[in-house]
Amino acid sequence: MSRPGFGGGDLPAVFPDWSPYQDLESAARAYLRDPDVALEALGGVLRGASVLGFTLERFVNEVNGVWQEVVVCDGSRLVLWHGEDVPPEDGPPGSMTSSLRVVPVSTVTEVGCRRRLTRAEDGGIRVDSIDVYLLLTSLDEAPPSDEAVGAPRHDALRFGKTLDDGGAGQIARLEEFARLVASVVGRPML
Repeated sequence: MSRPGFGGGDLPAVFPDWSPYQDLESAARAYLRDPDVALEALGGVLRGASVLGFTLERFVNEVNGVWQEVVVCDGSRLVLWHGEDVPPEDGPPGSMTSSLRVVPVSTVTEVGCRRRLTRAEDGGIRVDSIDVYLLLTSLDEAPPSDEAVGAPRHDALRFGKTLDDGGAGQIARLEEFARLVASVVGRPML
């Protein structure tokens, strides 16, 4: 099974696994559709800084096509790259956006990690999904919902992996990324 991709090429419905790759460039080249765009944007900000950890996401939706994300932690910043196909009515065929966001780790106030565990008949436990959130000091730009009129909401970065969406390797790598960010939150910057 495949889906239409950027520039008219077909994309596999199941993407290669990036989790075995310990370096950002190899993982991005194995997993992203547009690794050169992502790596150029990230490189312009990182400028030789050490990449302590990262996580990647990619999916295909029915409206815009391919959505891709890379989040890198260098110890003092989270550098987020996001690439997304532009809907056909918003640009010529093959158009996409490339966005970059830099979040100082000092603005992360909370790191949350929820794992869903499944117990096998033999008593063994397996992690079959993980949800991670990073609560930020900045306020969410979304308009308030009917339930929370007038109450500001803090911005949050959210990431998730399941056995069906990423597999056990990507679940483990996302948990590793969450632990890395948690280990540098609240530490004095040198």
